Amino acid sequence: MPDMDLNALRSAVTVVSLLVFVGIVVWAYARHNRERFEDLGALVLTGEDAPRGGRHE
Repeated sequence: MPDMDLNALRSAVTVVSLLVFVGIVVWAYARHNRERFEDLGALVLTGEDAPRGGRHE
């Protein structure tokens, strides 16, 4: 493997960070998560406690 200089490492970390960010955005705006996130967002307005389970169904 050729020597990686510091700028190549920084570029790789930037690209990986961008891909992770885009993945999180796609996951957050996925259609199958909409109802779940709307229910969780409404908890503040209704005064109910958050569900105890690991997943909100």
